[in-house]
Amino acid sequence: MKRFLTVSAACILLLAAFFLCLAADQGPQQQYIREYAALARSEMARTGVPASITLAQGLLESNAGRSALASKSNNHFGIKCHNDWKGKKTYADDDAKHECFRVYRNAEASFRDHSDFLRYQDRYKGLFELDPTDYRGWAKGLKKAGYATDPRYAEKLIKIIEDYDLSAYDRTDEGVEIAVPETPKEVESPVKVSAGQGGFQESVTVSLSRPVYRQNGVNFVYALAGETYESIALSYNLFKKEILAFNDLAADRPLKPGEMVYIQRKKAQAAKGVDKYVAGPDGETMRDIAQRFGVREKSLRKMGGFAAGFEPSEGDTILLRKKK
Repeated sequence: MKRFLTVSAACILLLAAFFLCLAADQGPQQQYIREYAALARSEMARTGVPASITLAQGLLESNAGRSALASKSNNHFGIKCHNDWKGKKTYADDDAKHECFRVYRNAEASFRDHSDFLRYQDRYKGLFELDPTDYRGWAKGLKKAGYATDPRYAEKLIKIIEDYDLSAYDRTDEGVEIAVPETPKEVESPVKVSAGQGGFQESVTVSLSRPVYRQNGVNFVYALAGETYESIALSYNLFKKEILAFNDLAADRPLKPGEMVYIQRKKAQAAKGVDKYVAGPDGETMRDIAQRFGVREKSLRKMGGFAAGFEPSEGDTILLRKKK
C-alpha cells in the first residue's frame, strides 16, 4: 500500500511538472512570438530590419501585446501621430500628458509602419550597414540613435532576444539567413555618370571637365563657389527659366557650394526601393526633400495630399512613390 502511494505521488509530481512546463510555454511572451514571428520575418525580407529586433521591441513596447495601445489600437510600438497622420487616433500619457498615438486597422499595419519608421529615417539608416543578424549592434545602435530614453533600452532588447532565442527568426526554419534588400545608402546615393553615358537632353552641351551625377535617373551637378543658376544654365545650353523649373524655383536665388542643381526635369516619383522619407529634426522643406530624391515638389505634395504651404515637422512621413 505504501509503495502504491509513493508511485502515485511521483506520478502526480510528474504531471504537475508537465503542466507547469506547458503553462510556461503558453505564457504571453511565447504566444506573442508564435503569433507575430512570421510577420517579423516578412518585414525583415521587405525592409532589412532584423526579425529578432522587431519581436523584441514588440514584446517590450507592447508588454507582449497586453498594453492598452496594442490591445485596443493595434499599436505595438508606441508610434505617435505626427502631423501627417490621417488615420484614427487615441490619446495617452507618455513623455507628456494626453499625447496622440496612431490607431491601426490591424497588427500588420503597425509592424509595417515600425519597419518603415526605421528604414526611411536618416538617424537609423546607418544600422542597415550592419550584418542583418547582428542583433547586439542593432540594439545598441537604436539606443545611440535616440529611439528610447531608457538608458538600459539596449540591454533589455538583448536580454529578451537571448532569453527567447529570437535570433533564430533572423533565419528561415531551415537555418538559412533571410535575404534583405539593398541598404538605404546603396539605393539613395547619387551615382557619377560620364558625358557619353546617355540621359542628357540633345540640346545640352556637356562639359567634359565637370563631373555630372545622377539621382533617380535625373542628371545634376554640384554647385561651385560663385556660381548661379543662370551661369550653370548657360554652361548646359539651357534657359534660366528652364533650370529654375527643373529645381522647383519660380525665381533665382543664391547658390551654396555643393548644392544640387538639376539640369534635367525631375521625375514624378522616386526610384524603386525609396518609397518614403521620415523627416528629421533639421527643418527640411518639401523642396529640400524633392531635391534630395530627384522628385518634383508638386508630385510630392500631390502624393501626400499636402497643401501648398505645408512643410514637414520631425517624424512626418513623406511619400516618395505612389501607394500600390
